[in-house]
Amino acid sequence: MANNVEDERAGRLLREIRHRAGITQRELATRAGVPRRDVILVEGGKGGSISLDRARATFEAAGARIRIAIWWGGAAADRLLDERHAALVERAVAVLRRRGWNTVVEASFSEFGERGSIDLLGARSGDRAIALCEIKSEFGSLEETNRVLDVKERLLPKIAEDRFGWRPIVVGRILIVPSTDAVRRVVARHEQTMASTYPARSQEVRAWLRAPTRPLRGIWFLSEVPDPNRAAATRR
Repeated sequence: MANNVEDERAGRLLREIRHRAGITQRELATRAGVPRRDVILVEGGKGGSISLDRARATFEAAGARIRIAIWWGGAAADRLLDERHAALVERAVAVLRRRGWNTVVEASFSEFGERGSIDLLGARSGDRAIALCEIKSEFGSLEETNRVLDVKERLLPKIAEDRFGWRPIVVGRILIVPSTDAVRRVVARHEQTMASTYPARSQEVRAWLRAPTRPLRGIWFLSEVPDPNRAAATRR
């Protein structure tokens, strides 16, 4: 069976990286904690025959990293996640606006050497309240998500003053995720961390959006598709 073209390219790259690092196949295998046969297979263009975890470990031991690109329908499949993220943003914006919030999507900032953007920033001037919303269509690193939100929350008073002309007295830090079984399982697996970082849940977050009278940290499981029966009941 012919080798996969991508596997052959990965093999050539690993061999070149290893040579430049001045280490043998045996030394690389020891560093990676894998059998030497794995290194031989990867360098021989047969990396697809070993587990992805062991292939990653092999490259990382050589000072490199594997990045996987998934293509679907002739284009990078990441666009599917982008579309899902955009739909989640639209839903969140609609809910906030119905509750009297001014909203800014992708609110960029550059403060004290820190640069970035806030997925969704909500403001209610009458309450001097700010909703700092991070939107995740899927979970990556929880630690990184929390670290980035810490930075944004620390800079929020200055960001709000620049954007709206006033400093908030009430701040809501809200992690918005799709209301799916897969996401709920991830949250359940990290229940202790999530409960301490985002103690409020969806019902409490929605109540806070109606009356933001105190600081809040919460996770909001947001339905991606509006429930037509609920919408009809609301209209009635």
